[in-house]
Amino acid sequence: MKITCSKSNLVKGVSIVSKAVPSKTTMPILECILIDATTDIIKLTANDMELGIMTEISGDIIDRGMIAIDAKIFSEIVRKLPDNEVTIETLDNLQTVITCEKAKFDIAGKPGDEFAYLPIIEKEDSIEISQFTLKEVIRQTIFSISDSESNKLMTGELFDISDNILKVVSLDGHRISIRKVPLKKSVADRKLVVPGKTLIEISKILSGEAENVVSISYTKNHIVFEFDNTIVVSRLIEGEYFRIDQMLSSDYETKVRINKKELLSCIDRATLLVKEGDKKPIIINIGDELMELKIKSQIGSMNEEIMITKEGKDLLIGFNPKFLIDALRVIDDEEVTIYLMNAKAPCFIKDDAESYVYLILPVNFNSAA
Repeated sequence: MKITCSKSNLVKGVSIVSKAVPSKTTMPILECILIDATTDIIKLTANDMELGIMTEISGDIIDRGMIAIDAKIFSEIVRKLPDNEVTIETLDNLQTVITCEKAKFDIAGKPGDEFAYLPIIEKEDSIEISQFTLKEVIRQTIFSISDSESNKLMTGELFDISDNILKVVSLDGHRISIRKVPLKKSVADRKLVVPGKTLIEISKILSGEAENVVSISYTKNHIVFEFDNTIVVSRLIEGEYFRIDQMLSSDYETKVRINKKELLSCIDRATLLVKEGDKKPIIINIGDELMELKIKSQIGSMNEEIMITKEGKDLLIGFNPKFLIDALRVIDDEEVTIYLMNAKAPCFIKDDAESYVYLILPVNFNSAA
């Protein structure tokens, strides 16, 4: 095999597929990136058997062939080459010569046919959304997945396709995040649980352009994302996702309309008094036209008042400030509406159309009040 391409194309391609190289594996071939030039297109592939990524790069194929190269060293070499044309050539003994200007590297390769190719997916159905929308939806929900492997379903996000709407849900036992996106074409109802790791890596690759489309297709066991000459294949998480509809209530006894930026800035300031790992609640006292926020820790105390529009009862309630910050940061509206029932029931932050819903459980604050 012998190919030439620009350094920038190679760096971009290697950066994309490197996201599917496992950090630990008992199969050394999976620590490699496959360079496949057996057709008229140069393809780079990495696969950790849960997540696989293939991307095409432009360049010239002088001799067809393929080779698997250790991803870590290949990535480092490519990144540090001069900004010029790169030639990659494999010799009969699988040694691979990488040349750029006066730099020349000679490294060992592995047979390409030993590499674990991406599974061929018989697509059952598919949806299309813009790259911008998918990137935003991931940003607005991914923070509330769980990082605990003890409950695998919580480490993923539910993609619930129903009534021409994609509903994306994440939860970690303390909060729920929901985003709804209308779909342009009608598809059969389906529920898929997509690993959080897959979505995090996809959001890093997406250009986020509103006019660029992502095609999402799926089967019983896999989901496939196709965009910008790149294919991402991921296993789905097995099992039935939590029945969140039972946790969502439209009842409330207190409704608060508040400037989002003011509330976020206030809570952010309050957390200056909380050491990392210290679970100090922020206590919110809702009155007629004012919301008072208080926090008290070993470092000191703080209280601040914000003007609000309120309907219903006064309320004293406590929350983990991080959970409020995470939700408020990803809401783009100038003002937010918060619905509350009592000091022990979850609060809901949502817009009128319920295109986003954030449920946050309160905390007991007797000891800190």
